Amino acid sequence: MMNNKILYSAIFALSLAACTDDTLTPAIDAPEAETEVTIPAGAKSGELLIKFKPEMTEILDKTLSAVSRSGGAASRSGIPSTDEVLEILGGYRFERVFPVDEATEERTRAAGLHLWYVVKFDENASLQEAANSLARLGEVSAVQANHEIKRAYRTDMKRTYVSAAALESRTSALSASDGFFNDPGYKYQWHYNNVGDYPFDDLNFDETGVASHSKAGSDINCEEAWQLCTGDPSIIVAVLDEGVMNTHPDLEGNIWKNEDETYLSGDDNDGNGYKGDFYGYNFVKNSPLVSWSDESDTGHGTHVAGTIAAMNNNEGVCGIAGGDGTQNSGVKIMSCQVFDGENGVTLDGEAKAIKYAADNGAVILQCSWGYNSAYANMAMGFTPGPETEEEWAATYPLEKDALDYFINNAGSPNGVVEGGIVVFAAGNEYAAKPAFPGAYSKCITVAAVDASYTPASYSNYGVETDVCAPGGDGEYYDLLGQSAPEYVDVNIDADKNNYISQGSILSTLIRNGQPVYGYMDGTSMACPHVSGVVALGLSYAVKERRHFKAEEFIELVKSSVKDIYDEYYTGKKTYYYGHSNFSAPLTEMVLSEYVGKMGTGLIDAGLLLKNVAGAGTDMKVPNVYVAVGGTSSINLAGYFKAGETKTYICSVADSSVATVTVDGSVMKVTGVKAGSTNLTVTTSAGEEQTVVVTVRNSANDNGWM
Repeated sequence: MMNNKILYSAIFALSLAACTDDTLTPAIDAPEAETEVTIPAGAKSGELLIKFKPEMTEILDKTLSAVSRSGGAASRSGIPSTDEVLEILGGYRFERVFPVDEATEERTRAAGLHLWYVVKFDENASLQEAANSLARLGEVSAVQANHEIKRAYRTDMKRTYVSAAALESRTSALSASDGFFNDPGYKYQWHYNNVGDYPFDDLNFDETGVASHSKAGSDINCEEAWQLCTGDPSIIVAVLDEGVMNTHPDLEGNIWKNEDETYLSGDDNDGNGYKGDFYGYNFVKNSPLVSWSDESDTGHGTHVAGTIAAMNNNEGVCGIAGGDGTQNSGVKIMSCQVFDGENGVTLDGEAKAIKYAADNGAVILQCSWGYNSAYANMAMGFTPGPETEEEWAATYPLEKDALDYFINNAGSPNGVVEGGIVVFAAGNEYAAKPAFPGAYSKCITVAAVDASYTPASYSNYGVETDVCAPGGDGEYYDLLGQSAPEYVDVNIDADKNNYISQGSILSTLIRNGQPVYGYMDGTSMACPHVSGVVALGLSYAVKERRHFKAEEFIELVKSSVKDIYDEYYTGKKTYYYGHSNFSAPLTEMVLSEYVGKMGTGLIDAGLLLKNVAGAGTDMKVPNVYVAVGGTSSINLAGYFKAGETKTYICSVADSSVATVTVDGSVMKVTGVKAGSTNLTVTTSAGEEQTVVVTVRNSANDNGWM
């Protein structure tokens, strides 16, 4: 324990000193009488996250710039009062949370993320007293504990595996109609196109309502959407989860690659602060090696990724935005690994993963994890999480800052979406309130339904929920018609291939480090349905040359839904409590209690794409910035609908400032002298846009390039 008398005396003395000697540090505010920092359960001993006030920028830069840029840590902050307090805690080290990336450092500083530091000190010191003491310093604006984030699902839960050969051999057993794509597993993916007889109505084992009675239309309406668009490789979805298997044969063509890097090279070729990050990054181990073969890995990230972007290639299963079967036609999956084996990232690693996604091109953040609901039942073993947005923001300010950074900085004002879209699972605690961070008002929070439009029995819900999507509520049967005695814990042998899961979500999976397919249930499975639909909607915006603000597109998503309440949310639904086995007690859900609390409705991909066509604004050719003697190129096809088939005429108002040439759809602007001029682009269809060309003597003038 710290000696409070010594500590507070030191703080007070240093406060007085700062008022009389401004050569050391700017004057600090008088200490508050009471400052209590919330320390959540599981916080790491001897470690805190500190955000300094903007006035400390110059001092921090001078002291820590060199080591921060090289990825190292410093033994002093350079701020006398902070260093004095920390010395009382024992030996300590300072390190900037976010590595320096020259390409994004300006906006990093504008968001205040350069002010976040992790400090490590004696593990025997009182974490609560240390946090409170640092929070009282005038130079510090926020203090929070650091701990590992936790999965919202059990790693020891047995999963149902299905081999590729099994999908091929069992296709003829289904009576469902032919699908849009011929991937063998597609007929088992009721969540995309539910014709009402999935898989066999005569397998319901009794009349209690426990089995998922499939109802036609309880799906996300993929086939109508696929008539318009199947994906676009310019749309990148960052999957924050276990590592995504980038060698899975149904995913490998839709995996994002950082082409500026060399995998596992040990060098940071692109200067983004991460060495060798060719396939994304493992933020648990601070390594470019994205992994999936630990014995405690569940394949969760790979399952999620498959729902979003499994290739629609006549093999395995389908993905919502996986393309049309031709090369490079689906959206891309960026793996930001935040779970590895038994471990999860600490909060600073989570924040790095979120920022990494924004800085490297992702526009959608897929997050099937979170804290427990504030209303989670402690008797069931749950530890309730934050109840209000204010409580969450005060307890996890770094997390909020990182999410805000993604929301405000992902995408581009010259692309289809300006800002980022964050999608979270509502949680699986049967609770009447979704969990944070998903409950944050700027995120999309997703509850889960089963194949009958009704709430999945495990799903969190509440007025804060935004939409719902298929998450499954499965029971497992073998093809001979026998119900499995323990339908959740059945561990199906991939070689037997004789089981099918009624009502669960089929996607890509991993078994013993090898690619397979399999079933899972959870809001974790509902969440990527929404991420996939958002990705498909943005892909269609690329095709239609529509531009959206992120918040505008989110509202479009919320309004693109099927009504679920009037017809289906009456009466009761029964399920086996705890989803353990058929001998568990039957529990009733009163469906009227869910009315208005499963979001605006069931996400509808077909409706979203129809709505995209008439919303947003036309894509605009961006203004051009070029140095004297330099050349800037723009592919104009990306800014006019069907732009690849058009011809272009380009002219500048003042050719003494800049000149322009066109080769096909590529416009090249060359700077002649410093100044500005208008440039007009006219297409063969009569469309016209005018932009401004700015020419500077140097590419670095005024920091604009």
